[in-house]
Amino acid sequence: MQDRFLDLAYEVSRVTEEKVGVIDQVVRQTGMLAINARLEAARAGSAGHAFSVVAQEVGLLAQSIREVSSELRAAISANVGLLESAGETLRRDMRGARFADLARNAVEIIDRNLYERSCDVRWWATDRAVTDVLCDPSEEARAYASERLATILRSYTVYLDLWVADRDGKVIATGRPDRYPDAIGSGVAGADWFKRAMQAASGEQFHVCDVAPNPILGGAPVATYSTAVRRDGSTYGEPIGALGIFFDWAPQAAAIVGGTSLDEDERGHTRVMLLDADLRVIASSDGKGLLSETYPLQIADPRRGYYQQGDRLVAYALTPGYETYAGLGWYGCIDSTLRAGTG
Repeated sequence: MQDRFLDLAYEVSRVTEEKVGVIDQVVRQTGMLAINARLEAARAGSAGHAFSVVAQEVGLLAQSIREVSSELRAAISANVGLLESAGETLRRDMRGARFADLARNAVEIIDRNLYERSCDVRWWATDRAVTDVLCDPSEEARAYASERLATILRSYTVYLDLWVADRDGKVIATGRPDRYPDAIGSGVAGADWFKRAMQAASGEQFHVCDVAPNPILGGAPVATYSTAVRRDGSTYGEPIGALGIFFDWAPQAAAIVGGTSLDEDERGHTRVMLLDADLRVIASSDGKGLLSETYPLQIADPRRGYYQQGDRLVAYALTPGYETYAGLGWYGCIDSTLRAGTG
């Protein structure tokens, strides 16, 4: 609708200029005829006096039409300019509001996904194989726990690995010991995910770390979820260790930012991003700046908004969270270059 509005304004401007140009041409021709008529009347002497008066009036008429034409061009140009400005503002505002909606949708989709991860970690921490290996870390128990974790990983392909660590922070069972052999026996007592898991007051609580590369998992960026493993899987049982699950961040996030509903023209000059609470780029449709770039987002309304900066339109939305998952203060963000005449 806004593009139709602008198209009409441009068409009015074009037609007006064209028709006023025709009028100007006619006025110029009429003026030349009036001048020629006065010259001929002067040659005719007294016999041409009456004709000279007519020629003079024609000249005055041509001048009047020229003035009206000039005023018409100025008036229409000014109003068409206002229409074009209003149309550009309308287009920017409609696109900004739509992009803010798309930004919210992107961050909401990832939070719905991560909400499920928070459910996974709390559920799997009660698995009998996990609780048993922490109570009796025999070779047989470790093998069974590893087999059980591997079974989970075959069904839940969004994870790189699952680790069980004892209360001293030593990893004693993983789901992929062949792929990540350095995980077994590694010390994670100083890792944030482990420390926060062991501080959980009950089995209903969990901790999630911001996206970061994990060197043991080949340096892949992961979102790590953790919770305490409790004796007998009881909600308020004694913490006997911790379960850490490592969400394979890159492909999941890339699918979300890459799948944003943009038209073909927009997609060529638009960047869709997910930003963490510190405005660090944690996903980007162009694949640039991941975990290294801090985006200079200008936040007016803390929940959502958009603004123009030069020839760029930036829209954003704060995560609303999902169900019991409050989110980590992440933003969806869309940075697009404005192009005249595009929708």
